[in-house]
Amino acid sequence: MKIDSDAIKELAGLLDETGLTEIEVADGEKSIRVSKGNTIIAGGGVAAAMPSDPAVPQKANMDAPANVASAHPGAVKSPMVGTVYLQADPESPAFVKKGDNVNAGDTLLIIEAMKVMNPIKAEKSGTVTQILVENAQPIEFGDVLLVIE
Repeated sequence: MKIDSDAIKELAGLLDETGLTEIEVADGEKSIRVSKGNTIIAGGGVAAAMPSDPAVPQKANMDAPANVASAHPGAVKSPMVGTVYLQADPESPAFVKKGDNVNAGDTLLIIEAMKVMNPIKAEKSGTVTQILVENAQPIEFGDVLLVIE
């Protein structure tokens, strides 16, 4: 795979200009993701360290790339920046797991933002086919959290 270093430099510059921590650009099946202080993910999960930042390993969900899941009509996207929790507390079971049937209004997960716990509820009934986040994972606005079909 050929890596476009000019595109990576341009995206890194946009991160600095805007104050964002992550940016992703897709063109067909190719995508470039630049994450400030972490790694660059280029097309299907190939990671390369940003020039001046240490590499931090990231888990990649190879079953459903975020750019494919985001186009899904049942994609549940994050309405805010925060930390996602899949269960109410460490001793409780997860709100939902892959294969669960949910009804509109059911709590799917919680996002903590500014010390406030915000329940994210299902907008429609269906089956949870993909969970794209892990417990206690930091998330950005618009990240795909899970998919309901």
